[in-house]
Amino acid sequence: MLAVCHRRIRTQCATLLRLRSHVAMFGVDDAACTAARNVMSYFDGVARHHHEDEEQSLFPALLESMAGSDAICLRQLVDSLTIDHRELERLWDTLKAWLVRIEARDAASPEAGEISVLIDLYDRHIEREEQELLPMAARLLGSTDLNRIGNAMRLRRGITSS
Repeated sequence: MLAVCHRRIRTQCATLLRLRSHVAMFGVDDAACTAARNVMSYFDGVARHHHEDEEQSLFPALLESMAGSDAICLRQLVDSLTIDHRELERLWDTLKAWLVRIEARDAASPEAGEISVLIDLYDRHIEREEQELLPMAARLLGSTDLNRIGNAMRLRRGITSS
């Protein structure tokens, strides 16, 4: 589920890039308003839940599964990814203000580079999770841990049945 979310985050980031170009070329039209609304819905919901899934469920389960020097390396990885989450949330809040203006049909554009900074950080962050964190989780966590994490993820989204 986390890897699927990564693909969707990348799709939403691509939509941000297209939206910036679209608004520059065509102004704020119905398509821009719809795209802005959809991106806000995604990042305010699923993306935030994704960070919570990792920080409240996956990271603690991984840390509990490790011992000795491996735990130190894992702690550094988890701390670094958590710092990324806070920065991504800060960047998102800045871009959301732009999207709110688009939805209100205001043609203001984001400051140069804001979208690129968010996308670049997400790319690096996702790459690190997919290359380091998720393989480690697959190797270290058993079915009981994975079921517990999956249940917590569903509850965060208001899904009460499996």
